[in-house]
Amino acid sequence: MNASTHSIIRETAEASAQGRIHFDQVVGRLADAGVESYVVDFRARRTAYYLPDDQTLDIPLDAPDVAIANDFDAAALKAAILGAQRGEVMYPEFKRLSCAAGCVGYAVWIAGRHVTYFGRRGDAHDEKFPD
Repeated sequence: MNASTHSIIRETAEASAQGRIHFDQVVGRLADAGVESYVVDFRARRTAYYLPDDQTLDIPLDAPDVAIANDFDAAALKAAILGAQRGEVMYPEFKRLSCAAGCVGYAVWIAGRHVTYFGRRGDAHDEKFPD
C-alpha cells in the first residue's frame, strides 16, 4: 500500500470518527483511494480496510460509550441508518445507536454498494447504498 493511500484511509477514518464528514463522503474518499471494502468490529475496536490486491490496513476504533445490546433490533438500526443517510446522525452518534440496537459490527462493500450489519447471534441486516 502506498503512502498516499495509507494517508487517505487514516485521514478519512479520523474525520469520520470526529463527526466531520458523512458516510457518503467516507465512501467517496475511500473509493477514490482504491479501497474495495472495510469491516468495522465494535468488539475488537478496529476497522480493517481492504484493497483489490488483498493488502489491508487495520485502524483502532474508539469504542462507543454504550454497551452492545444482546438482542439485535433491526428497526432501531434502520432508524440510525436513515438518520445517517439524511445527514442528521454523524458517526460518533451512529456508533452509539447501532451498538444500542445490538450491532456488533458491519461490512461496507464499496464495490458492491451495500452494507451488512451483524448481531451477536448471526443476525444480519443488509442495506443498499442510496442512489
